[in-house]
Amino acid sequence: MSLVADLPGVRVRAPGKINVFLAVGGRHDDGYHELATAFQAVSLYEDVYATHADDFTITVTGTVDLTGVPQDDSNLALKAARLLAAETGYRGGVHLDIRKEVPVAGGMGGGSADAAAALVACDALWGTGLGSAQLQALGARLGADVPFSVMGGTAIGTGRGDALNPALARGRFHWVVVPNADGMSTPRTYAELDEARGDAEVPDPAVPVEVLQALRSGDARQLAEALHNDLQAPALRLRPDLREILELGEAQGALAGIVSGSGPTIAFLVENRADGTALESRMAMAGYDAVCVYGPVHGARLV
Repeated sequence: MSLVADLPGVRVRAPGKINVFLAVGGRHDDGYHELATAFQAVSLYEDVYATHADDFTITVTGTVDLTGVPQDDSNLALKAARLLAAETGYRGGVHLDIRKEVPVAGGMGGGSADAAAALVACDALWGTGLGSAQLQALGARLGADVPFSVMGGTAIGTGRGDALNPALARGRFHWVVVPNADGMSTPRTYAELDEARGDAEVPDPAVPVEVLQALRSGDARQLAEALHNDLQAPALRLRPDLREILELGEAQGALAGIVSGSGPTIAFLVENRADGTALESRMAMAGYDAVCVYGPVHGARLV
């Protein structure tokens, strides 16, 4: 048995994400949509502590509202651990202690980050020795955002969002994230988009060159002009209150705001850290929770 496998426990940290661009194509027969997206991993993290156990168990704590987070076999992180064990022939179990910072059901991929962290943690704890590419492939079987949570950084996603290509992003982009206590259902947001489109023909989605150029330049103002999310309009129809947050943040100094993924979290792009701190304070004075984050950051890794 390897030295790593003899460790009493390991800790892995995985980031939340912001979709700086998201185009949604037509709906497939399996219910999924063709996507073209630009992911950026940001400095809002999930920590997973994995320890040896005879069975597969989980506890969840955190700084965010945990309502709706399963603490049984339906939890995505526990599914990830079981999948890795089944694929590698590992006969033991694991206890996962998850500590959450990413808003729940907020469009920032918190559950996917948990699953990615669980894959990396169990791989280290059990000494199964899979590489990042193999863990990403397993992650794709759990959810479309899981492979990116393993990879981190900045990437272009196609297919269901799980076919990834790293994208060059210079420097650091600063964001102010405004979560919302009332989570949103991703399937419901997609259904609202489909309903609005009706029978209209939807072109194949693609990430425009302007987005890639903005990321490569490291210019926040250029990126602000390129932000886009096809799910934003349906999210705002389902939750009109989010429009007030978007308008307030932009009026208070953000370069641009965007609904993160399927919502309801709002992400505001700012020019620098000082502007982020100022906007965070102004949003707090208006009664909203807000937190400054930056990206890109690493994917799931041992700490």
